[in-house]
Amino acid sequence: MKKVWIPYLGALALTIAACGPKVTDNKTNTPPPPPPPPTLQVPAVAGMTEAIPMDPSVRMGTLPNGLTYYVKNNGKPEDKVELRLAINAGSVLEDDDQQGLAHFMEHMNFNGTNHFEKNELVDYLQGIGVKFGADLNAYTSFDETVYILPIPSDDPEKLEQGFTIIEDWAGGAKLETDAINDERGVVLEESRTGKGASDRMNKVTIPVQFYNSKYADRLPIGKDEILKNFKPEVLKRFYKDWYRPDLMAVVAVGDLDVAVMEQKIKDHFTKIPKPVNPRKRPVIELPNHPDTKVAIAQDKEATFASVNISYKDKIASTPTLTVGDYRDDLVNGLFSFMINNRLQELTQKPNPPFIFGSSSYGGTVARNKNAYSSFAGSAPDGQLAALKALLEENQRVKLYGFGQAELDRAKQAYGSFFDSYYKDRDKLESSRIVGQYVQSYFSKEAVPSIEWNYNKTMELLPGINVEEVNAKINDYIHDDNRTIVFTGPTTDTPPTEAQVLKVVSEVAATKVAPYEDTEVRESLIEKLPAAGSISKTTSNDKVGTTTYTLSNGATVTIKPTDFKNDEILMSAFSYGGTSLYSDEDAKKTGLANGGLTQAGVAGMSQTDMSKFLTGKLVNVSPRIGSLTESFRGSATPKDLEVMFQLIHLYFTDLNKDDEAFASFISKQKSFIGRMMSDPNTYFSNEINKIRYGSNPRYTGFPTEEKFDEADYDLAYKLYQERFADAGDFHFYLVGNVDKAQVEEFSKKYIASLPGLNSNESYKVNDWREAKGTRKKVVKKGTDDKSSVRINWSYEVPAYSAQENLAVDALGEALTIKIIETLREKEGGIYSGGARGSLRKTPYPAFSFGISFPCGPDNVDKLVDATMNEIDLIKKNGPSEKDLNKVKEGYLLDYKETVKTNRYWLSVLVDADEDKKDINKVLEYEKAVNALTAKDIQDAANKYLTKDYFLAILKPEDK
Repeated sequence: MKKVWIPYLGALALTIAACGPKVTDNKTNTPPPPPPPPTLQVPAVAGMTEAIPMDPSVRMGTLPNGLTYYVKNNGKPEDKVELRLAINAGSVLEDDDQQGLAHFMEHMNFNGTNHFEKNELVDYLQGIGVKFGADLNAYTSFDETVYILPIPSDDPEKLEQGFTIIEDWAGGAKLETDAINDERGVVLEESRTGKGASDRMNKVTIPVQFYNSKYADRLPIGKDEILKNFKPEVLKRFYKDWYRPDLMAVVAVGDLDVAVMEQKIKDHFTKIPKPVNPRKRPVIELPNHPDTKVAIAQDKEATFASVNISYKDKIASTPTLTVGDYRDDLVNGLFSFMINNRLQELTQKPNPPFIFGSSSYGGTVARNKNAYSSFAGSAPDGQLAALKALLEENQRVKLYGFGQAELDRAKQAYGSFFDSYYKDRDKLESSRIVGQYVQSYFSKEAVPSIEWNYNKTMELLPGINVEEVNAKINDYIHDDNRTIVFTGPTTDTPPTEAQVLKVVSEVAATKVAPYEDTEVRESLIEKLPAAGSISKTTSNDKVGTTTYTLSNGATVTIKPTDFKNDEILMSAFSYGGTSLYSDEDAKKTGLANGGLTQAGVAGMSQTDMSKFLTGKLVNVSPRIGSLTESFRGSATPKDLEVMFQLIHLYFTDLNKDDEAFASFISKQKSFIGRMMSDPNTYFSNEINKIRYGSNPRYTGFPTEEKFDEADYDLAYKLYQERFADAGDFHFYLVGNVDKAQVEEFSKKYIASLPGLNSNESYKVNDWREAKGTRKKVVKKGTDDKSSVRINWSYEVPAYSAQENLAVDALGEALTIKIIETLREKEGGIYSGGARGSLRKTPYPAFSFGISFPCGPDNVDKLVDATMNEIDLIKKNGPSEKDLNKVKEGYLLDYKETVKTNRYWLSVLVDADEDKKDINKVLEYEKAVNALTAKDIQDAANKYLTKDYFLAILKPEDK
């Protein structure tokens, strides 16, 4: 069975940002003899053969020509429909002379169709606010191609055009020879961006991972030689064979009557003829093999070492169709949750065997094959140790299974997730819903309603016992049909296949010790100081906020919304940050600050804190930045008190634990040790050394030596100083907040904190980046690829909100021209763009950046073309057409984002930090409508001066 709508919760415990009592290592020298392997004990449950019902609110159908459709009304966001065209064909169906043409065909659907000439499609959609790349997009994978189009639904003409576009994608591509030849350069540039260490290592590992399968020879990007030289007839053959209605589905989800959307599909797609004697669509297999296959790939430009163990099922997978299938998916998910919690615990040790690790059961590259896979990221010389640790954890489960307490926590996590999902069932955005119907078409599985999912999960969870979960390991683990893959940086003594297989055999013969669970205490805070009080309450009726001033001086601002039923977002800040540190202290603590929270709070370790928080959807993260100390967090309404408790503890009771800090340092060193081998990272570092190297606080790129020098004691001491005064903190909560609850928790957990009336501000550094035209060419890497960055950054006399909008619009307008000229006209880039802004703090400043990857031979030509586009905007301003594209994009984005909690949290905090008038956010649409081409032209002339830094990455000399 393939998991489609059962959530994978293994990461839940990994993302909880609170900490907690340390798990002690097992000290038993001789482990007790293991019990016999667990046997499957599935309790008899009625109704297991019952079919999973399709969501009754989804209208499905099949046209006479074989095209399938799914339609669902969904009101969030308003006036928008998400359209998808799903093609049951990808690169694995390519003939030998077509490698890369499934993906090339995807490109061609944007370059001339029955209703849109070359480039007219993107031009039209940008004109109605749909952005190329961000909104309008497509992807090609091994087995499928999917086109993505969000379209306004409140304008009949735009809606009709939207369905016309996907009709053209389905069967109206012109595939003109000139357009094909023009697009070769763009696709080859996309291919160029993917070259490097990963690509080279894939050539070693993929033939092993996809052993004896066509998947190994059909990577979607294809072969450059074919992309350069294929004849148009070869592409047309792929189009004729596989772009046909019986291999297509149209999905429409959004704010529109179902009957209207269904009729649109019938009107536009019934006319596509049914194929006569179509080519058979084969199912590509991932064949079994009777052994363990090992692949080891190293590359001198690789930065990250990984270990992957995959146990492929010997039998073909089947779709999840019945309640019994659904229940089995739940069991698999619970297993993954528990094994991942154990792997996460290993990462908290002083010298962890890997940086992170995960295991799960699910699909593979082949639609009809599942596998149990374990993965870890390690130090370059730590792959064998990481492999051993992964195998040992699987072995531990095989010998002893999981405990009842572990299963209980996993069930709590699942219950909480489904409860939250159910509560927000009428608040889900169409973009989050539409994908499940696309996958339903490919998998042939039903997508039940959220209500069915919730009710059935809550019904089934209590009856799942630990014995049947434990028995899963016997299905997962076997000595055949197994692959082990190592990838990573070049080392002096690379691991060998013999060493890998030796570790496998040794662990299999080892009687590892059983897992030792720890009891979790029942409360976060064992003793609270006396509560404070609310001394003042004010309201802003225009923005919809209420602000409480507490007895210790802290302020708490809330904005209740109905955007989500089960979401509250939190942010808080106080001025100061590391700007109040001496230059020396700032350098000593810069890397140590990131590890402060690894020790946990209130005497609780990260591991036990994760256990305590299981089933609670809450997180809190403190941070010390350059100008502020701050918090970020979120919670469901039922977990809001826990969030307040964590805030209180991060102020008063952050643990100090040398072992936890050592674990953090070890993982960081393992992660960054080879980062400079990556050409782009090296490039960035060289740029930064020139731009910022004269800053007395500049520390450069982290190195292993710098992490060893990180001063934990000093960082902890300064953390306590920065969070000693809660009285000058400003807290913001946005979402489904209850005023009475916030008032109670604010008095109990925040007003009770010390208020010292420090009223600090940040200090402004005297250092400024050098001005003037500067250029740096960096040579790094062996691939024939380059990268260009052009940056402006300097202090300005004053900040202007109006000019900030114009500068941002300048970036949008220039991006349009970069895509038009450098990509579509020159065929010199695959992607690129520009963006800029003005900032108000710590001093008024302007920043603007342009970047794009390209071929080394085209650098000078493309830089000149970019500068020419800047000069044209300076001389003439953007065209009215481009100005309209920018403004329509802003207004369409705003219409959607203004009804999200994250938007309001961002603008409220930003206005407070920068001392801006918050009421101005209500005038955004007015400001956009008032924006003129001259505003953008003036911004270009004023700010895009000769004070820029041009940096170019080129390959090393051969």
